[in-house]
Amino acid sequence: MAELQLKSHRFRAEREADWRRLETLLNRVEKGGARRLNRDELVEMPLLYRQALSSLSMARAISLDQGLIAYLESLCTRAYFFVYGTRARPLERLAGFFTDEWPRAVQALWRETLVSGVLMALGAVGAYVLVARDPDWFYGFIPQALASGRDPMATTAFLHDTLYQKLTGHEALGALAAFLFTHNSQIALFAFALGFALCLPTAGLMIFNGCMLGAFLALFAAHGLAFQASGWLMIHGVTELFAVTLAGAAGFSIGWAVAFPGERTRVDAAADAGRRGALVMGGVVVMLFVAGLLEGFARQLIQNDIARLSIAAVSALVWGLYFYLPRRARPA
Repeated sequence: MAELQLKSHRFRAEREADWRRLETLLNRVEKGGARRLNRDELVEMPLLYRQALSSLSMARAISLDQGLIAYLESLCTRAYFFVYGTRARPLERLAGFFTDEWPRAVQALWRETLVSGVLMALGAVGAYVLVARDPDWFYGFIPQALASGRDPMATTAFLHDTLYQKLTGHEALGALAAFLFTHNSQIALFAFALGFALCLPTAGLMIFNGCMLGAFLALFAAHGLAFQASGWLMIHGVTELFAVTLAGAAGFSIGWAVAFPGERTRVDAAADAGRRGALVMGGVVVMLFVAGLLEGFARQLIQNDIARLSIAAVSALVWGLYFYLPRRARPA
């Protein structure tokens, strides 16, 4: 026992000055942040951390007293979060998400986004052709509750009035925006969450969402209201449909990773795809919130077709530039 105590004492005496120095710097950082350290001290911190980590490893190997080992474990844990952990403030993290992380994640899924958009477009074209030839197909694509009387039995005057129905009162508009945001969010989340099933449920949702769009357009086109209906749909639809398309792309990326993991395990491949998809979905929620505001407020307050289509065109341009404008490479 005496020999162990002597060994522990010598071990501590040779290294304790470095441990105390690291502890002093950590105390300053934890009280006032990294700005409390000068340049030399910032360079010194990783070196002291590695020395403390080496000391901990040696202390465990030669079975020194548990009090010393516990002290070194605590010191190394605190230093680890400074050396390797994120030190960005919440606002900096939020800014980094919108300026870099989200757009880069979307760019990385450009193939999946293309597939998702093509499937939705095929669904829209297919439903449009079917409903145009036989209006009874409309009921196979549009739930009765969502149609709200806008079906093949409606008159032209009724359909025209629904495009320019102006809700009054902030509460009515707010309730509509909240409902639409919730509905669209559910579609997007299902498209993402079900992607693991080899992409099949996600593909079905993309096609069905396109079918709903095509069926509505075919209904109004049959009454000579295609242009007016396009403005009514696209003022919010550009943002909404793009958001759902991105959600589908995130789901496809997971399903593809599960089906074709490459040299990785399926769990690892799905986890990597899931992390990237989660970044995309975080932004998708923001897009759906914007779409809900446009649908619940702007569409009801703006009654001019040209103005509606102009907002749709500007939305498409803004989202396109935001996501796909070339960005500088990240510093190594």
